[in-house]
Amino acid sequence: MLFTMHHAATPPHTAVVIGRFQPLHLGHLALLQQALAAAQQVVVVLGSAWQARSPKNPFTWPEREALIRESLPPADAARVRCVPVRDYYDEPRWVQAVMAAVHTQVPPGARVALVGHFKDDSSHYLARFPGWELLSLPRQGDFDATPIRACYWNLDEQPQAAVAHQLGALLPPAVADWLQAWQASPDYAALRAEWRMLSGYRAAWAAAPYPPVFVTVDGLLLCHGHVLLIQRGHAPGQGLWALPGGFVEPRDTLWQSCLRELAEETALPLTAATLQSALQGVEVFDHPDRSLRGRTITHVFVCHLPDTTLPAVQAGDDAAAARWVPLQALAGLETQMFEDHFHVLRRCFERFGAGPVPALP
Repeated sequence: MLFTMHHAATPPHTAVVIGRFQPLHLGHLALLQQALAAAQQVVVVLGSAWQARSPKNPFTWPEREALIRESLPPADAARVRCVPVRDYYDEPRWVQAVMAAVHTQVPPGARVALVGHFKDDSSHYLARFPGWELLSLPRQGDFDATPIRACYWNLDEQPQAAVAHQLGALLPPAVADWLQAWQASPDYAALRAEWRMLSGYRAAWAAAPYPPVFVTVDGLLLCHGHVLLIQRGHAPGQGLWALPGGFVEPRDTLWQSCLRELAEETALPLTAATLQSALQGVEVFDHPDRSLRGRTITHVFVCHLPDTTLPAVQAGDDAAAARWVPLQALAGLETQMFEDHFHVLRRCFERFGAGPVPALP
């Protein structure tokens, strides 16, 4: 049964707070404190876990957990359990993962309430989590992590005193101090540069009569227990691993664009006819949030090459490296994969996998 919990009701055993906390701000902290007052324990679901660092998700889930604990009194922190959940770009699968992670921290039969600020009809949201109650709490202050991150990426141009003032007005002291120290890291410098590049990229399209939709292609080539990946040579995602691919040229078909990108980025020495005969199918990935560059729809061409010697490859164009990666090594690369490419691999393996392809998490 789905219902909204009222303050007069018996408190639940567990309150669940879902968020990315990139970074934890004073609004998040107020919500956590309200949840702690309403339940015996709080389970914090840390979203976008195992994503590579990006301007939108700059901090790892262990870093976010540590900042949550450091921002709470010890007695409250002891009643908080944090569980990481990856992005699946598939709502039913994500909901299943959230519920499974939460229930590892909840005794059998205990009441669970989902906590948040719900501005409109909550029944649709709650219907995703059968068996849970809903605890809608008032919003505390006008906080938003997106402008906070934008402010953070521009802090290097301001005096230290101004930095401390800005962060102190938005963030718990432990978070503000940690972010100031993190400014000295190579990761901060790289992500700041990437954020500025992406901001300029979006600004270039700001005057378009309609929001632009970009069309890209990727090649997923399997051969002899390996998959062909490239390491990106430029931002966004410089240094991250990805499928070879890119934007569709105005006069190319999707397939022609895929062949061109494979040749340019990997120098793959196979003919179009050979690749055509190995083609298993095409999968489309169109989640609105899959790319920080904007609305980007990609078409992934999946090819199973004959299990012979791995074709020689050599990085070219904007790829820093091209490599046949053993399938069994992919799980260890999750935090080094560009955008949603780990999810792309998982879904394509599930649909087109033949032979000993791994079941990715």
